[in-house]
Amino acid sequence: MYYFYLQLLRMKTTTRIQLAFMMFLNFFVWGIWFVTMGTYLTTQLDAGGVEIGLAYGTQSLGAIVAPFIIGLIADKYFAAQRILGVLHLTGGLLLYYLSSQTNFNAFYPYLLTYMIVYMPTLALVNAIAFKQMASPEKEFSAIRVWGTIGWIASGLLIGWLALESSGTLDQTFKIAALVSLVLGVYSFMLPNTPPPKAGTQTTFGEIIGTDAIGLLGDKNYLVFFITSMLICIPLAFYYQETNIFLNEVGVTNAAPKMTMGQMSETLFLFLMPLFFSRLGVKKMLLIGMAAWVIRYLCFGFGDAGAGVGLLYAGIILHGICYDFFFVTGQVYTDQRAGEKIRSSAQGMITLATYGAGMLAGFWLAGLIADQYKTAAGHDWNAIWMVPTLIATTILVLFFLLFKDPSSIKKEI
Repeated sequence: MYYFYLQLLRMKTTTRIQLAFMMFLNFFVWGIWFVTMGTYLTTQLDAGGVEIGLAYGTQSLGAIVAPFIIGLIADKYFAAQRILGVLHLTGGLLLYYLSSQTNFNAFYPYLLTYMIVYMPTLALVNAIAFKQMASPEKEFSAIRVWGTIGWIASGLLIGWLALESSGTLDQTFKIAALVSLVLGVYSFMLPNTPPPKAGTQTTFGEIIGTDAIGLLGDKNYLVFFITSMLICIPLAFYYQETNIFLNEVGVTNAAPKMTMGQMSETLFLFLMPLFFSRLGVKKMLLIGMAAWVIRYLCFGFGDAGAGVGLLYAGIILHGICYDFFFVTGQVYTDQRAGEKIRSSAQGMITLATYGAGMLAGFWLAGLIADQYKTAAGHDWNAIWMVPTLIATTILVLFFLLFKDPSSIKKEI
């Protein structure tokens, strides 16, 4: 761990600060409105569960389109920091117009366009950071963590401004618009990151990840791939329904309290090397999935009174749910793919999870929420039992079908 920080210090201090601020702003822009959007749509635009599912599904549609923007434009023609700037300037204007829409039908087209513009920035900020690093595997985490801190800061700001309790969540989009415009201008001041494939031809297979489809011939990887896609269905329930749930059951300042999940994620991210060396792939993935089951049971049986501890436990478990499954999965995919098809493999798993898996999850979560809607709100116990059952089924099937490969060897 000491060596990790020693490597980081070798980067220029000014560059390190630039990259950290870039990550902070990029995730702040997303977090300030995304967590509370379901509550905003319910309370201010009178949207139903299916409509809320459609709104959150724009993230998945953006994730599907993003590789084409990166593969066809960013990798070949323009410097990454300039594309980042243009996307955030455009996104800032879209967010501003989004905040003034008074019904879902007018809101949705702006949101969909914005997410198609925003999702490519997640890969762009990584590319800009990687370009400045001598050892990305040792330096990146300490830069990337500032993105999580940005997400946490956005939730705390919502609480400090009392936007939930005052019914003014439309302000989250205006704040995001302002920060997006600031980041758009700031992006042109970032270190130059020229297109890495200028003058070369990018294949369609490289863009959508089909060059890595041969990995699915390995039974273990096929089981992992299908599991990763399916586990995103209960993940979508968390992102889409949790803030609505907490506000309905009477938890005050729900958004800032939900940042405990990102705090937990940050802690476990730094502890991952220790767990990797001691547990191996299968145990890590099983622990991550088991945490999903426990989380939704906590939500199903918790309340804002004597059972509030269960609600907090469910939120804090986000660190284990996310890091143990998705970070482990990214490392496992990287090792199975090798250097030649590494990018294609990561593109394939991203399309399967954040694309297809979460799109199906958002749709199902909205459908279930509408099915269990009551005069007083929702039957949340019944709602949370659905992702509990899904996660439990996936856990059992993975345990039976996945054979533990050799432990991950990762030098930290």
